[in-house]
Amino acid sequence: MTIEYIQTDKAPSAIGAYSQAVKLDNTIYLSGQIPLTPEKMEIVSEDIEIQIKQVFVNLSHVLNASGSSLNKILKLNVYLIDLSHFSLVNEHMESIFEKPYPARAAIGINKLPKDALIEIDAIATTK
Repeated sequence: MTIEYIQTDKAPSAIGAYSQAVKLDNTIYLSGQIPLTPEKMEIVSEDIEIQIKQVFVNLSHVLNASGSSLNKILKLNVYLIDLSHFSLVNEHMESIFEKPYPARAAIGINKLPKDALIEIDAIATTK
């Protein structure tokens, strides 16, 4: 069993006591990504669609650093401040993923760090 802690400067650095991801053999456990730009550690925009895109960009960079990619995601947890944005998440997922889609949960919550509108964490594989 091999454990590797993933860190890349291409994605926002952790803003707490956690790693961007932890890789156990061929499985990658990704911490939640909010729509921060890695350079300034600021929310990319107040527009939900731009935030959704940035979250997937951030996840992609962490996955690439792990030896994986978005198309190897097995499970997503999507946290939204406003569940009316759920259909926009679906649209973005349909443009990113091919069928069959990864497993997913969508959860409405009150608040996210830095007043983000969305956060996504994931489990992926390298195979």
